Parts: sequence; structure tokens; C-alpha cells
Amino acid sequence: MFGKISSHFYQDIAIDLGTATTLVYVRGRGIVIFEPSVVAINQKTGQVLAIGDEAKKMVGRTPAHIIATRPLVNGVISDFEVTEQMLRYFIEKVQQRKFIFKPRPRVIIGVPCEVTEVEKKSVRDAALSAGASEVYLIEQPMAAAIGARLPVQEAGGNFIVDIGGGTTQVVVISLGGIVLAKSLRVAGDKLNDDIIHYAQEEYKLLIGERTAEEIKIGIGSAFPTKGKKEMAMRGRNLVTGLPEEIMISENSIALAMQKSIRQIVNTIKTAVEETPPELLADIMRGGITLVGGGSLLNGIDTLIARETKMPTKIVEDPVTAVARGAGLVLENLSELREVLAEAEYLEPPKK
Repeated sequence: MFGKISSHFYQDIAIDLGTATTLVYVRGRGIVIFEPSVVAINQKTGQVLAIGDEAKKMVGRTPAHIIATRPLVNGVISDFEVTEQMLRYFIEKVQQRKFIFKPRPRVIIGVPCEVTEVEKKSVRDAALSAGASEVYLIEQPMAAAIGARLPVQEAGGNFIVDIGGGTTQVVVISLGGIVLAKSLRVAGDKLNDDIIHYAQEEYKLLIGERTAEEIKIGIGSAFPTKGKKEMAMRGRNLVTGLPEEIMISENSIALAMQKSIRQIVNTIKTAVEETPPELLADIMRGGITLVGGGSLLNGIDTLIARETKMPTKIVEDPVTAVARGAGLVLENLSELREVLAEAEYLEPPKK
């Protein structure tokens, strides 16, 4: 009887712990948190001032002693303590505060497909320290494939490309496991950096990361087009030191990002070349599936289809695919346990 009562309050959680964005799925409720993976810290006191949306608003707008930082780099933890505080913030945010008794939730966390055992342990430890009772890890491309409703447990090839903030992950999935995986530390953040460097080199204009991202979203394209879209780019002239605004075209931005996009496409082509022939025959029928925020870049699906000679599609709402997939595993843990990277019971650390 107690088990039934406790399960009523038990809030199992799935977390897509991304370099740029963290999404939290709560069992029975769906995705309830969609916030930047950013933490604002007072360096004088070590105090965390803001997390998520509030912290992102501070990027580039704080005094020198306050920094807005990302505790994850390329999908893995770079600052354990800050990541722990960020996870605790998200876990507590979804807990039902009206109850005095709040059981420690079971948590599924999406991690990059080629993380080391040490990196896996750091994710587990951070989640346990943040209040989880059990931690399960799932590779983000596997979760994305489940979120895209691909038949991952069948004996057929599924080709997934997850273009996130810090990494691009290319995987082939069959029979509930990853047959082949390629990981590239070139993704959305690198494209932003490309635009920043292009502005400096071509126009002697210093722009921030937020401006670069807005331009990428506004007029970014995977390859030059015949279009004539333009957008204002505002920053500081490195020669005069004064603010300046210039109009930049979509073809200029495509040129700025060309090298990084070529790296992504080449990694996909390499994965295609290394895929076992029988699975490749399945993939030629089913095509390549794109997920992640980077897949929203204009024309990226067309470019990949042209280069690989295979149909390429972007899933509906690609940014939430990993969180939705991890949530489906959470809802059907007994049937989908085999797709988890690690499914062992973990005791919470002693305080």
C-alpha cells in the first residue's frame, strides 16, 4: 500500500543535459522546463546568483566579478559543483512543493554517445548529489531516435544526426543498440564563433555571442543561395572603438560558416561509408534523420541529402527530440531498459 501511495508523489524525471539548453521531462506531465544551461556566479563570494533564463539575460551585461558561465562544454561536465547546483535547481523546480514529504526522484539523463567512464561518473555523481535516488544514462542520439518514433528495437538500420550546441553526433542504431558512432565537436556554438570571427576579419567589428546567434537564426544558411536577405549586425569597431552597424547578407554568413558545415557533412559521409551494407540498404529506404537545434539551420537537410544521395528529413520539433525520447523511456522503463547506456541502481552519496 505504501508503494502505491509513494508512487503517486514520485516524480520520475528525464533530463536532456545539453551544452546550450537543458530540458526536463516529468513523468505524466511532459516537458516542463526548457532553459539555457547557463549559471551566473559572483566570483567574489562564489554564490550562484541565477540559473537558466535569468542567467542568460546577464550574459555580456554583468560587472567584472559576476560571470555567466556554461558548466558543460561539448556535452560533458567542465565544472562539477556548478553542474550539481544547476541540476538541483531544475530538480527542485519540478518537485511538488505543497507536500512536506518529497521523495528523491529517479532520473534519466541524456549524455553524448562517446563520453568516457569518468565523464559518465561525473554526470551520475552530480545528479545524485543534486537529489536523485537512482540515475540512468542514455545516449542522446538513442533518446532522439526514440523521440522521433524510429523503430530502434527492430533489426533494421536507423541513421541519426544530432546537431546540438557543443557536438554533432552521427550514429547508426539497430536492435536497441548503437552500431556505429561518430562525434564531432563542431555544432551550433562553433557556427556562432565562425560568425564572430568573420565579423572581426572582414569588417573589424566586435560582436557578442548573442548577436552572432541571432544572425545565424535570422539569415544563416548551410550554403550560398540566390536570396538577398540582409540583417543588421551591431557591434564595436575595433579600429575606432565606436559602435557601428552594418548590413550583412545571408551569403556572407553562409561563407562564414562554410568550413564548419563542411566538417559536419564530411563526418556524416564517413559514417555512411563505414555503415555495414545490410544496414545501409535499410537506411537508403528510411533516410537520414536530423535532430537538435542545429538541424534548424536553413538548407542543412538539402545539403546533406545532396552530398549523401539519401533522403534526409528533420523531425518535428527537433530541439526537444532527446527530452521526448528520454521521457518515453521513463514512461516505459521495463520495455525500453535495454536502450539505456547504464541501468544499474545507484545509492545516493553519503552527506
